[in-house]
Amino acid sequence: QVQLVESGGGLVQPGGSLRLSCAASGSFFSINAMRWYRQAPGKERELVAAVSSGGSTNYVDSVKGRFTISRDNAKNMVYLQMNSLKPEDTAVYYCNVVVSSYGLQAYWGQGTQVTVSS
Repeated sequence: QVQLVESGGGLVQPGGSLRLSCAASGSFFSINAMRWYRQAPGKERELVAAVSSGGSTNYVDSVKGRFTISRDNAKNMVYLQMNSLKPEDTAVYYCNVVVSSYGLQAYWGQGTQVTVSS
């Protein structure tokens, strides 16, 4: 089993910044992809950003230039630095990781609320 613990959400004014963190622990050989998703009320969950084991990144168009995903392989952690936040970024943000453990398995964090409002 793999446990994911997220932190860093909260209330921020438009134009502000937040940094989300996600720590993975448990039994696995290695971590492949690490991703951040978000789900706003009444909307489907969407992929926000992803980073591969080799460090390649990709982002949904709406956050390009504002969000940065990074990972610390030594600590089994993934981060999402969010700058120039907009009200439309308001959502529950979920960490998702794919681990190698007798095959590939994906796990989800519990979610952390991000609210952008004045």
